[in-house]
Amino acid sequence: MATSKVKQVKLTVVRSLNGRLKAHKSCARGLGLRKMHNPVVVNDTPENRGMINKISYLLKVEEV
Repeated sequence: MATSKVKQVKLTVVRSLNGRLKAHKSCARGLGLRKMHNPVVVNDTPENRGMINKISYLLKVEEV
C-alpha cells in the first residue's frame, strides 16, 4: 500500500489580530491560530492556502 506524504505548512502569527477585519480574524481562527508567536502546522490544501494568502501580512509561513 503506497502512502503519500501530505505537504504541511508551519504558520506563526507575527502581527496582532486586534483591530483587523472580522473576515481576517475568522481566517486566523479557521487555521487554528490563537496567540502570537505560537506556531501551528496545517496541511497544504487549496482551502488553507486561500486563507493563508488572505492574511499573509500577519503571518510567517514555513514549509515543513
